Amino acid sequence: MRGGPGTPDTALEIAVTSPAGARAARDHGADRVELCTGLELGGLTPSAASVEAVAAVGSPVHALVRCRPGDFVYDAEEIALMVAEVGSVVASGASGVVVGALTAEGLLDTDALTRLTDAAHDAASHHERSVEVTLHRAIDQSADPVATAALLPSLGITRVLTSGGAATAADGATTLAAMVAAAPGVQVMAGGGVRTPDIPALVAAGVAAVHLSAKTRAEPRRGGAWIPLGAAGASALQDTHFVTDPHVVAEARQALDATRTTGRPDHRRTPPGPGRTG
Repeated sequence: MRGGPGTPDTALEIAVTSPAGARAARDHGADRVELCTGLELGGLTPSAASVEAVAAVGSPVHALVRCRPGDFVYDAEEIALMVAEVGSVVASGASGVVVGALTAEGLLDTDALTRLTDAAHDAASHHERSVEVTLHRAIDQSADPVATAALLPSLGITRVLTSGGAATAADGATTLAAMVAAAPGVQVMAGGGVRTPDIPALVAAGVAAVHLSAKTRAEPRRGGAWIPLGAAGASALQDTHFVTDPHVVAEARQALDATRTTGRPDHRRTPPGPGRTG
């Protein structure tokens, strides 16, 4: 795997929701995957069975642990649930967990984060494995993303997924560079509305990894009439789910490879598609 500590290469992480997505990511150049469910909700905790199935694909899998959509201010019951979910996904084969929590004042909830991090390491130790811990984009809703990043080295955090507190990572590139400087030893991973043309500027900001959802809407397969089943079902066309677009993964891999000066790797690729986003 490229992009580890002490290497100059920038890793490519793809958010996926299924084994099929993990295979598409693996076959088109991703270094690892982040597994979640409900991409249309910003991502939620996947099931243990889903983690097992994606881990069997062979790429390192980091499981998002987020018990509900919405803000990142959790009560005691929600934190206890996510502590249990951390143990479950690690036991099911996740090599990393993606977690986060804030206080009502927009500060990092260090007590909750310590419990989640400890749960990950305890579960990994029980299974005689190591585990990586990523702080997710809760940091982008914190009062001061750079100051929050500066806290991470003391909390056992491996990396942070962030747009630099902006609507997109491209817009937050200057803040991303400041976060890199503020959190030595923590990998800053750019994510949030990343498009392939953004990748060179993000690499220039010093990030250790680039994260894309590389998603496209799945074609509906319903045979009968459509009726709304929930708040998300605004129309028959929108009432579907997202799948991984291999063309987006390949384009991102090519863009990252183009930023490298030596050691160009051999990846299987498909021809890039027009105008796709991550």
